Amino acid sequence: MTDKAPQATADDLQALEHLKDAYSAIRQELGKVIVGQDQVIEQLLIAIFAQGHCLLEGVPGLAKTLMVSTLARSLKLQFNRIQFTPDLMPSDITGTEVIQENRATGERGFKFLTGPIFANIILADEINRTPPKTQAALLEAMQERQVTIGGQRHGLPAPFFVLATQNPIEQEGTYPLPEAQQDRFMFKVFVKYPSYDEEYRIAETTTAQFNPQVGGVLTGDEIQLLQQMVRRVPVAPFVIHYALRLVRATRIHEGDVPSFVKDWVSWGAGPRGMQYLLLGGKARAMLQGRFFVTTDDIRAVAHPVLRHRVITNFNAESSGISSDKVVDRLLVDVPERRPGDEVVPELKRAFG
Repeated sequence: MTDKAPQATADDLQALEHLKDAYSAIRQELGKVIVGQDQVIEQLLIAIFAQGHCLLEGVPGLAKTLMVSTLARSLKLQFNRIQFTPDLMPSDITGTEVIQENRATGERGFKFLTGPIFANIILADEINRTPPKTQAALLEAMQERQVTIGGQRHGLPAPFFVLATQNPIEQEGTYPLPEAQQDRFMFKVFVKYPSYDEEYRIAETTTAQFNPQVGGVLTGDEIQLLQQMVRRVPVAPFVIHYALRLVRATRIHEGDVPSFVKDWVSWGAGPRGMQYLLLGGKARAMLQGRFFVTTDDIRAVAHPVLRHRVITNFNAESSGISSDKVVDRLLVDVPERRPGDEVVPELKRAFG
């Protein structure tokens, strides 16, 4: 196995060019409304094309809702926002059955009224403010792409993407998502404060007459075709080995684990972390117009994939060590290449 890029078909190259142009157009449309946040926008698009969901964390007032609604318009997708509150019930999200009478026959029967979950892009605003029972209803829909009401399964529209937000500055009266449920999210994305120049532009535009028109770039059918294409992007064995080493290096019970991981980590990432590293790398490669994945793609998505899957212990928290700092050290200490990475394990065992 060599490092030569796999050959793409003519259709693949055409689709790649289409996606690259669409990516540039989407960023241009979002730039009419959103100032800065380039990395956040890139990570949201990577998650969409990899068929993943995002957990977004940031203080109020950073245009998280505006960013998602604008993204939905640029993708010609239906958008619904659900404000999570302590009294929100599962049926308020998924929908409910009501008794309806047929005026012609007089017969009565149940009719399912869909809830706000039946849209392409769902903004679950402040997901940690609703009880676990309601959180679980949303997470089931994310995993199964369907809801079950009265024994009947109702499929959700495709494409389907959930963006859940959390406020990191208030924890009283909230219901933090357990780590096992956070694992269902492909990315955990941090939305940070804008720079001085970006905030100046925000002040200049949003306090004057400001009514930008956002045009649609991709349709739902086009997005689904591109999502299928992401799965077809080949990955060289040495890139898979690198993703595996990163994930396995977070597990304190593995043999070859850095000493700082044993000092700072209580639980590491599971196989889903490895899957999302590779899928995220594939989607990022496609957005950049490539039909092959490099270790740089894996490194670029390592923080949003691993930060909510690497659980630090008390020793780390007391020393101010976050999961992001653990990932920083892993990206330095874990080698990108090792002898034999070019050979798949089955062949290595077969030929010694």
